[in-house]
Amino acid sequence: MKRQLLLLVLLLLAVAVQSRAAGRDTYTVIVSLDGLRWDYLDAYDVPFLNQLAREGVKAVMQPSFPSKTFPNHYTLATGLVPDHHGIITNTFWDRERGVEFSLSNKETRSDGRYYGGDPVWLTAKRQGVKTATVFWVGSDVAVQGDHPTYWHDYQTEKIDFPGRVNEVIRLLSLPEDKRPHLVMAYFEEPDRSGHDYGPVNRFTRRALEYLDSLLSMMWTRIQMLPIGSQVNLIITGDHGMTSVDPKRFININDCLPQRWVQRACNDYPTLIYASAPQYIDSICDALQGVDHLRAWKRGELPEYLQYGHNKNMGDVVVLPDVGWLFDYKPSKKQRGSHGFDHTAADMQVGFRAVGPDFKQGYEKPDRFRNVCIYPLLCHLLGVTPSPNDGSLDEVRDMLR
Repeated sequence: MKRQLLLLVLLLLAVAVQSRAAGRDTYTVIVSLDGLRWDYLDAYDVPFLNQLAREGVKAVMQPSFPSKTFPNHYTLATGLVPDHHGIITNTFWDRERGVEFSLSNKETRSDGRYYGGDPVWLTAKRQGVKTATVFWVGSDVAVQGDHPTYWHDYQTEKIDFPGRVNEVIRLLSLPEDKRPHLVMAYFEEPDRSGHDYGPVNRFTRRALEYLDSLLSMMWTRIQMLPIGSQVNLIITGDHGMTSVDPKRFININDCLPQRWVQRACNDYPTLIYASAPQYIDSICDALQGVDHLRAWKRGELPEYLQYGHNKNMGDVVVLPDVGWLFDYKPSKKQRGSHGFDHTAADMQVGFRAVGPDFKQGYEKPDRFRNVCIYPLLCHLLGVTPSPNDGSLDEVRDMLR
């Protein structure tokens, strides 16, 4: 009898250890603040985010190229650079189907065939972990014909920022057998203000300071839950922001004859699709001599960009210098933008993390690539990642 009891105790301990190793007794909430430029957190009054830096991990994250919202949010979810997962920028031409993928086109935006890779909400769900998203970019698309356990339709549902905080708390308050171990939440600011007013402006500052107070309230409420001490919190973003000016503008029509260009998807970088193959070299040659522009033929981009080989890539990829605009007409309203070289200082992203799996008071000495978020989340959840471009070793120093 005693031997049987001892074996039972040992079995329960083994299960407990295995559960801890698998990450199933902790929960992870990751929040994306769109356009969270890395130095906002030092320049503006954000006491909660500063508190996280003292109590957890402070780091700078490098986005993938191009430094745009949709490509990078899906990179965070899959661990694949945009050239590999297929959302190569916010607007591109589908060569096979003869249609333009655009965020404003509900049909193409919601077509799961464009979304390659394996988003973490499906990786974990297949392995028995419940997942939830609160407007995370791309999670309302039926990727591989499936969604997270809990999700919202960004195009039809309207939930304000406090409502999204309430939804995070509601999800973590569900009964244990229904509770998600991963919650991914998205907020459109400070990107919106950064575009309208520029990164160095009182309205952008106010937007971030409001989010800081909102997230502080969310974390306080999380800590009051019975599982509060088991929750990891990650706050980061998709890209940075830089100042733009209509005076720093290059007109496409001043550089290229219209007969050479079938279409130009001019959402940085600009993807130019030639009207005939014989014009490709001419387009590239004509742009080589234009100040504040770099242009490459498809498949010939610098290796560090990890870009330019996707089947839907333009014949020529044009990248303006940081802060310069390449378009058919300048925007009179826009004061900030992104999409530029992902290694530029203004494009870098702030990162904070706190919780039982993260070190306390640790500042990562070097920036890390955002493709590493996917293997990090898989590690925290105790699931096996799908093939990806990231590396857990690159961020392992942040973990206890």
